[in-house]
Amino acid sequence: MDLHFTPEEQAFREEVRAFLRDKLPEAIRAKVMNSQHLTREEHLQWQRTLHERGWGGPGWPKEFGGPGWNAVQQYIFEEECAAAGAPRLIPFGIKMVAPVIMAFGSPEQQRRFLPRISAAEDWWCQGYSEPGAGSDLAALKTRAVRQGDHYVVNGQKTWTTLGQHADWIFCLVRTDPEAKKQSGISFLLIDMKSPGITVRPIITLDGAHEVNEVWFEDVKVPVENLVGEENKGWTYAKFLLGHERSNIAGIGIAKRELARLKQIAASERKDGRPLLEDPLFSAKVAQVEIDLMALEMTNLRVLSAENEKRAPGPAASILKIKGTEIQQAITELLVQAVGPYGIGFQPRAAAGEEEAVGPDYAVPLAAHYCNMRKLSIFGGSNEIQKNIISQMILGL
Repeated sequence: MDLHFTPEEQAFREEVRAFLRDKLPEAIRAKVMNSQHLTREEHLQWQRTLHERGWGGPGWPKEFGGPGWNAVQQYIFEEECAAAGAPRLIPFGIKMVAPVIMAFGSPEQQRRFLPRISAAEDWWCQGYSEPGAGSDLAALKTRAVRQGDHYVVNGQKTWTTLGQHADWIFCLVRTDPEAKKQSGISFLLIDMKSPGITVRPIITLDGAHEVNEVWFEDVKVPVENLVGEENKGWTYAKFLLGHERSNIAGIGIAKRELARLKQIAASERKDGRPLLEDPLFSAKVAQVEIDLMALEMTNLRVLSAENEKRAPGPAASILKIKGTEIQQAITELLVQAVGPYGIGFQPRAAAGEEEAVGPDYAVPLAAHYCNMRKLSIFGGSNEIQKNIISQMILGL
C-alpha cells in the first residue's frame, strides 16, 4: 500500500486547481469561506459549471456520463474544492440516489434520471427518517399499496434537508406490512409535484429553513418508479448509506476550517498575545490537527482498498464517526476563539441588513456551531456506527 500521490495524481491536482481559479465565482467562494448559506440558484450555478466541464458526477463512471475518476482522483477533487471554497455538492442526487440507480435501476431509469441530475435539471431530497424511525430506520411506517400500475403512498418523512427546493424525492416505503421490518421495504422515486405531497418547514435555532417535514396523502407513484425489486429496498438503502457515511467525513472541509481557526486565533488576543500562543488553546488546536491527520491516513487506506477493488466494509463507519467529531470540535474552537461574540445569532448582520456586533468573521459562528451538531446524528447516529464496528470488526 502506497499512500503517496503519483506524478499523474499531482498533475491532476494542478488541473483541478486551475479550473477552480478560473471558474469558481468569487461571490460564492466568499459565502462558503464564511459559513454563509447559499441560495438554490447558487448551488445550481456551480453544479451546471461542473457539468459543462464534464465533472457533473465526480464519482460516476464514464458509461453514465461521469469522468471515470478513480477513488484517489475523487478524493483530490473534493480536497481541492474544499480548500478553494467551492460549494459542497448537494449529495442527495449526485452521491446518493445516482449510485443506487446505476447499481440497481433499470436502463430506462438510468437514461431518464442520471443526465438530469448531472446537469442540475433535477434537485433531489431524501425520504428516509420518520418520527419514531431515525436511527432505527427499519421501523418506518410510510405505506405504499400497489393499485394497478401505481403505488398509493401515505405517511410522513421528517428532517428532509432542502426538501423545499426539491423536484424529486427518493423514499423508503413499506410495501409488505406482514414481513419482518427489513424485508418489507421498497425504494421509490417520487415526483415532488405529485398531488398529495405537502412540505412543511422546520425552522432551526438560527431561524434558517434547512429541514422539513414531508407528508404524503394518497400520492400516486407509477410502478415504473420502483427501483429494483419490491421489498428489496433495505438492500439498496444500506448501499446508499455507505456512500453517505463516507461523504459525511468531510476531510477536505475539516482541513479548510482548521486553517480558518488558526487564522482567527492568530488575530484574537489574550493577555496582549495572539490566542494561538495560549498553551491551553493551542493544545486543543494541536489535538484536533493530530486527529485530522490520523483520519486522513485512514481515509487514504480506504481509497487504496477501493483502487484494489476491495470493499472498505465498516471503515465507512469509522470515517463517519471520527470525521464528524473532528468537524464539531473545530466549530467549538471557532466559537471559543471569538469569545462573547460567538454566543448569539446575528441573522440580520449575516444578511447584510445591519451592522455586526464584533468582527465580521464572528457573525456566522454561533449558527454554524449549532448546525454542525447534526453531523453525529444523520447518516446513522455515531452510536449506531459504533455498534456496527463492534459487530463487524470486534465480533461482539
